[in-house]
Amino acid sequence: MAARTSPTDRQRRLGVEVRKMRTSAGVSAESAAKLLGVDRGKISNIEAGTRAISPDRLRTLAHACACTDDRFVDALVDMAQPTTRGWWEQYRSTLPDKLGDIAELESHAVRMRAAYSVHIPGLLQTSDHALAVFRAVIPILPDHEIALRLAHRLERQAILDGPSPTPYTGIVHEAALRMQFGGPTVARAQLLHLLKKSEQPHVSLLVIPFAAGAFPGAGQTILYAEGPVPELDTVQIDNSHGPDFLHSEPQLAKYRAHLDWMEGIALQPDAARDFIHDIARQV
Repeated sequence: MAARTSPTDRQRRLGVEVRKMRTSAGVSAESAAKLLGVDRGKISNIEAGTRAISPDRLRTLAHACACTDDRFVDALVDMAQPTTRGWWEQYRSTLPDKLGDIAELESHAVRMRAAYSVHIPGLLQTSDHALAVFRAVIPILPDHEIALRLAHRLERQAILDGPSPTPYTGIVHEAALRMQFGGPTVARAQLLHLLKKSEQPHVSLLVIPFAAGAFPGAGQTILYAEGPVPELDTVQIDNSHGPDFLHSEPQLAKYRAHLDWMEGIALQPDAARDFIHDIARQV
């Protein structure tokens, strides 16, 4: 199989986990190559995410590394399985690759927790609100790219609908609720949409009012996507230069603590809905 020129974050993550498993067991790259019947360079490519590893070879390597955590190995094997082309792949040539990586991450998450200080969660935005957000960027996006980003975002939102929706907890600061992207009419429709989505049994919407005071972090968007095993959790944060993906246990622990703190000071679902109703009446 030819090497990939632009591996996805999920493909890179598999490579990172393969390397961690090998090095933790003290197995050299040369030994792994001999065991799997490949040359040394292919091991480097597998661990960089630029080459695939077959499920059988992955199990062989896990056995040689004395990895006895069957759930973890099964999760890695699932990542290594040839998969059908995800809907987001159609956007790879027209939108930044990392937008596809976000959609792929969401599609494989077993549960999501997210925190927003200034924006409404992307999975809970109306079309008009999303359009206003996409138009408020530097440099200004051309109309055709705005249309593509909107289509991509709306397809992402399907993860919260359908027969097996992903459980989702969204923590939204009062500042985000009061921001009037698109003007008062769009803002009020967005708040009413939030209320409707919050009634879904798998969606838990919490609100941090101004009066709750301080909480940790730099104010950026945080998405904590739980994997099939805790070792495969991922944090995605938004920055001015675009999204970043974090995987190390210290980073995961840090953002779990951030979200726990924020949940602890937030209004819980019923009180949050009343709070959003009050703001909607004021718009």
